[in-house]
Amino acid sequence: MVGGSPPSGLEGVVVGETAITRVGGEEGTLHFRGYEARSLAQQVAYEEATALLLRGELPSPSELQELRSSWYALRALPPEVELLAGKLPRATLPMEALRTGLSVLGAGMGPSPPREADLLPFIARAPTWIATWYRASKGLPPVPPDTTLGHVSSYLYMLEGRLPDPDLARALEEYFVLLSDHGMNASTFAARVVVSTLSDPASAMTAAVGALKGPLHGGAPGLVLDMLDAVGTPENAETWIEGALARKDRLMGFGHRVYKVDDPRALLLKEIARRYARPERFALAEAVEQAGLSALRKARPNHPLFLNVEFYAGVVLESVGLPRELFSATFGVARTAGWAAHILEQSANNRLIRPDAAYTGPKDRPVPQLSVAPPAAAVPRPA
Repeated sequence: MVGGSPPSGLEGVVVGETAITRVGGEEGTLHFRGYEARSLAQQVAYEEATALLLRGELPSPSELQELRSSWYALRALPPEVELLAGKLPRATLPMEALRTGLSVLGAGMGPSPPREADLLPFIARAPTWIATWYRASKGLPPVPPDTTLGHVSSYLYMLEGRLPDPDLARALEEYFVLLSDHGMNASTFAARVVVSTLSDPASAMTAAVGALKGPLHGGAPGLVLDMLDAVGTPENAETWIEGALARKDRLMGFGHRVYKVDDPRALLLKEIARRYARPERFALAEAVEQAGLSALRKARPNHPLFLNVEFYAGVVLESVGLPRELFSATFGVARTAGWAAHILEQSANNRLIRPDAAYTGPKDRPVPQLSVAPPAAAVPRPA
């Protein structure tokens, strides 16, 4: 950067244009294609939100019916992929399973510019793959997808082997819509970099999962619950928080790179948690929230931190019955719609993403004369 060093982590650097999602970090807003994300999450199905992200408009009733028909027909895994789910190493983690599954589901895809029809199978099959792999890892048979259920309800059905409670399925669907995209985050940027090389969508999706796997991006909801478990009771929240800050431990679920005020997603997830979490669990979470925010204000009076999406996301995911170990993978399953939209947008007006870097190493170093004997001449081999 001319005139100084570039900002660490590209913070504040505009790397491109997008018409998909606007993240208002200063005012605490989030819009998908111009629609306020929290309102969408409360009013539309994940399929409708996906159509909006991919196509730019909410679908009409007939378009939604057509989309669901084609989408649901894609849910079943190819037999060889379903077989693979039970053959991954026992040490495989859920995000590693998601990474492998999306890669395998894209086997044979060419580098030609992708279309919506090329991306929809990833969105449709990601829940099937994770549910199939998870059940196989527990020694359970797969549950075939039910084409009469919506995308999110089918995910819960395939995980649990029984029809989900409609209210809990709707709570998870609000989470799916809310988490379906979030602008130029690390995983989305990774996907766009890959597709900018004219690589295939499966490689872009796999790169996105690799970025999301990191705890600084998508790995914290389960850690929030670990923190709540460690606190134990609302009465212990203030003491525990003060001890954690004294040890310089990171408080999970607090602070966001973009939002300088409340994360709008966290506000809605808190209300969902209020409705569906066990009362004692919600009381504990709220006590930790208040103690954490108060302590952080005292520790950082000029740089206050607020809740991020992951704090109450963990409580919501626990409330709908998801295993804690699947939280990050479920985040990835929800985010496939946003990744797909960005892959299409990048491909439509592509230019190779190839930024510069400010070199900070030594300059103009003379090469020393080394006292190393030259290599011996090669000895001819006999004919």
